[in-house]
Amino acid sequence: QVQLVESGGGMVQAGGSLRLSCAASGKISSIRLMGWYRQAPGKQRDLVAFITNSGTANYLESVKGRFTISGETAKNMVYLQMNSLKPEDTAVYYCILNRWGDDMDYWGEGTLVTVSS
Repeated sequence: QVQLVESGGGMVQAGGSLRLSCAASGKISSIRLMGWYRQAPGKQRDLVAFITNSGTANYLESVKGRFTISGETAKNMVYLQMNSLKPEDTAVYYCILNRWGDDMDYWGEGTLVTVSS
């Protein structure tokens, strides 16, 4: 199947930056898109950003202009550069991958991002 491993989470002060990375392995042919969800305690899970295999990126409105998603196809990696972080960005961030023909997404274990005020 597909394995996703996230890294790069941590604690940062408001206004700071973090870069999340996600490495995909396994049966990862025919990737349709990769992206990032996040879930804060007691809140719903939100799709933060995704990037398609053609390079089109989409973002949650509240992170536009602050976060940038990018992919490195040859290495099966996806990144999320997060700048101007706010306390409300505090959440567990999950990497996801969707393949053509699948009706489900694959998920990583998540990485915690904590932004202090």
